[in-house]
This record gives sequence, structure tokens and C-alpha cells, in this order.
Amino acid sequence: MKILLTNDDGINVKGLTTLRESIKEIADVIVVAPETEQSAVGHAITLSDPLRVREVERNGEFIGYAVNGTPADCVKIAVRAILKNPPDMVISGINLGANIATNVIYSGTVSAATEGTILGIPSIAISLATFINPDFSFAANFAKRLALTTHENGLPEGTLLNVNVPNIASDKIKGVVFTRQGSSRFREEFDKRIDPRGHTYYWQGGEMLFFDEDSDADSGAIKSDMVSVTPIHYDLTDHKFLEKLKNWKIK
Repeated sequence: MKILLTNDDGINVKGLTTLRESIKEIADVIVVAPETEQSAVGHAITLSDPLRVREVERNGEFIGYAVNGTPADCVKIAVRAILKNPPDMVISGINLGANIATNVIYSGTVSAATEGTILGIPSIAISLATFINPDFSFAANFAKRLALTTHENGLPEGTLLNVNVPNIASDKIKGVVFTRQGSSRFREEFDKRIDPRGHTYYWQGGEMLFFDEDSDADSGAIKSDMVSVTPIHYDLTDHKFLEKLKNWKIK
């Protein structure tokens, strides 16, 4: 296998480095990742500015390519310009922080995997459910095992796997559950401030509110100390409502 690795946290973060070392055990690896952090950019792509690509080395070893663009940009340019042939798989991560429930919409990590899926490549997004004291070792090992299983079984057209791993010791993880996307909403708070030149600016904060923590939802799985694997499709059509909508009479 040849596997393309990317993320939204930037090419130099530990999550990507740990993932690379694990995936190297089963496949040829190429890394094409953002130059800087691109968290929560969603599926944005760069159209009005040029994309610049540079080779990255660490301790004399070639690591991969850094791109001054978004995660989706990285996958596009890797497949269409950098690589001679498309990879057999795209893995995006390991993200710092869970990508569950409606976070999936904002996630650059998931969007990179979605872009791989759009390009017809089996793709996986993987995240660690913490921002504090992360241990990526179990998540990296799980990504390797899931990559082998995915390569063997394949994925339906248009579907990617969104994986979230609890940040606990491996012997505390209670198993793997195949889940649906849960429901949540971010309650924003904007801290109004004044800069040194007297101009007003706002700093966004807040908290995520989860409304659906059943055992079959991604957020519920994480709360229950289980690995969540959710199949996601980029078709956003509400097919059930579409049938009712056809009966509307627009006045």
C-alpha cells in the first residue's frame, strides 16, 4: 500500500509524527500537510492565492511536504500534482481534540478525509478526544489496524470513516463501537476587547453542548471510554424529507 497522511494541526505536530511512524510499518507513506495549524477551517479550498509547497526534513530525514493551504488543499495537490499515482488510502490525523457530533462539519481533519473520498480514495479521519496531555500511541496503533482492515474490505463509494479515540490508557479502553454521528451545538461567547490602537475586536470562546450521548452515537461512545468509528457520507441531502418536499405547492 501507499498511504497519504495529512492533518489540520500542521506538519510538525506530534499526532502526525506518531501516526507516520505507525503507518510506516504497513505501507509506503507520503505526508502532505498544512504548513501551519488549520483547525476548524472545514472544507475550505484555496482559489485566489497560489499554493506553495516545500520539502520538510527532520534530523536529516525527509518527512514530507508542507503546503500553505488547507487540509483539503493538501489532499488535492498531493493527488493531482505531487504524487505520480494516486495513493491507495488517505489518513487524516491524529487530530488533537475529538471530531464528533456537529464538530464534523467544522473539522479540517474530517474534511481532508472527505476530499480523499471525493477523489475516489478510501479515507479515514482519526482524532484523540483531548486537548491536554495527549498520548497518541494507542490511536496510532488502532489507525494501523483499521487501515489494514479497510484495505481488505474496502469502503462504499462516497463514504469515509471518522474515528475518535479516548485519551486513556489502552487497558482502560472498553472496546470499539460502530456509531452514528451524534447531535451537539457550540454555545459561543464573544469576549469584547480593545486593541492598543483603540479598535474593538472579539475573541471567540464557549463550550460544546451535547444533546445525544446514547451508546450508539459517537459522543456517547467516547463518554463510555470506547473507540468510535462512524461511517460518513458527503451527500448532505435529507432524502427522507425530500419525498415530503416533493408534495409542497410553492405559492
